[in-house]
Amino acid sequence: MSVSDTDLIRAWKQVLSLSRLEAGQVVTVLTGADTHPQTLRCALAAAGAMGARVNRLDLPPVNAEKSLSRDALAYLGATPLTGNPAAIAALKASDLVLDLMTLLFSPEQHEILQTGAKILLAIEPPEVLCRLVPTEADRDRVRAASRLIEDAREMRITSAAGTDLRCRLGSFPAICEYGFVDEPGRWDHWPSGFVLTWPDEGESNGRVVLDRGDILLPLKDYVTEPIELTVEKGYVTRIAGGLQADILREYMASYEDPEAYAVSHIGWGLQPRAHWSMLAHYDKEAHIGMDARAFEGNFLWSMGPNNEAGGSRTTACHIDIPMRNCSVALDGRPAVIEGVVQDEPGLARAARRKEAV
Repeated sequence: MSVSDTDLIRAWKQVLSLSRLEAGQVVTVLTGADTHPQTLRCALAAAGAMGARVNRLDLPPVNAEKSLSRDALAYLGATPLTGNPAAIAALKASDLVLDLMTLLFSPEQHEILQTGAKILLAIEPPEVLCRLVPTEADRDRVRAASRLIEDAREMRITSAAGTDLRCRLGSFPAICEYGFVDEPGRWDHWPSGFVLTWPDEGESNGRVVLDRGDILLPLKDYVTEPIELTVEKGYVTRIAGGLQADILREYMASYEDPEAYAVSHIGWGLQPRAHWSMLAHYDKEAHIGMDARAFEGNFLWSMGPNNEAGGSRTTACHIDIPMRNCSVALDGRPAVIEGVVQDEPGLARAARRKEAV
């Protein structure tokens, strides 16, 4: 169901307020060929109504001839900012960049953030944005989970389906994604609501068994039969199963990059207003699957780069896999038990309140 401009402007104003936008600050809205027109016009209206000096920077798409998918996260190579110093300068001169195009996993994004500019990515459909407007309670819950990760030296993930994966921690920080940018130099994604980190290089071992109903992104498919992945010294060395395993193997092989198989970020979803079933209701090209990444209690892990966390590994391939019914333990302490988050009841209740729109 479509949403009105009135509701989407109200949602934008809440997110911009949480992001501490002040009158007179410079907001640059970064757009591309696939930017949703309603999201754009409501972002411009909301920022302008709050007294910001608003600019729009529209850039042409890239990578279409290399990617097997139209998904914005399917090929993480060059961006429209690559070799474009004029565009980079405009974004560096901004207090807040509203990324309606997608700069994720790019060196240009890091360069902009280092100036103190904030970047908020928002590319999901307008009705998804309105349903998943972030709150301060979301931030508090995600931050509490990040502190658990910061204090831990091992994450172990198990499931009744057969998953048993151990990942050493400590080299990389815990990352909070709660949907707004309230600090200088911060990047976030609206919508979100999860916590993650990256394991130490070469220190992930075990096996992951994808069960019926787990999700493959950016393929945007529910797993229909078990897929077993063997993890050795930080890399997936074997993908076994039926047709979907064959598709995943061929898709990853198309990048011709051994770094595509490295274990990337690991963490869990904390957003009760996100829904596992969302993919069943949308055309694949209409969204990038943030409900799947954020729904409460999922174990979200990935293969691909770690440069977002300060690592040196870059690859154009990035596979996200949200899994249901997993247990996650940090140094033996349960954080998620069979898909149920084990945080403080007060934090969970606060996050479930629909304070947003």
